Amino acid sequence: MRAIVWHGTQDIRCDTIPDPKIEDDRDAIIKVTTCAICGSDLHLYDHVMPGMEKGDVMGHEFMGEVVEMGKGVNGALRKGERIVVPFTIICGECDQCKRGYFSVRERSNRNKHIADKAFGHTTAGLFGYTHLISRIASAAASG
Repeated sequence: MRAIVWHGTQDIRCDTIPDPKIEDDRDAIIKVTTCAICGSDLHLYDHVMPGMEKGDVMGHEFMGEVVEMGKGVNGALRKGERIVVPFTIICGECDQCKRGYFSVRERSNRNKHIADKAFGHTTAGLFGYTHLISRIASAAASG
């Protein structure tokens, strides 16, 4: 598939990358049909926000079509459904999600230990952002 890939400061290219795979029962794979660029992408482009590595897929505000779901999705999505995907990755189950504080979700940042050092606390995992904030890739990719 094609994706917007970070190669270094002010060096972003559209590359062919491997297709995504379901890694967790609650994952879904979305065929991206529209992706937006926002100010936080410019922080990555200019390398103001640390934690990017050559080959990282960028983009985190997108719309698309559900093409595959893990068995733990439990009817929350349907194959072929068109959806809008937010920047933050939430679970809806942890204390922070229950309070409505989705950006500080306790369990979605796979690199919590790095964010703890950099910020003094973790943040939620975020699509298409730096390794400080989990770098869960997807958004700028399209089939």
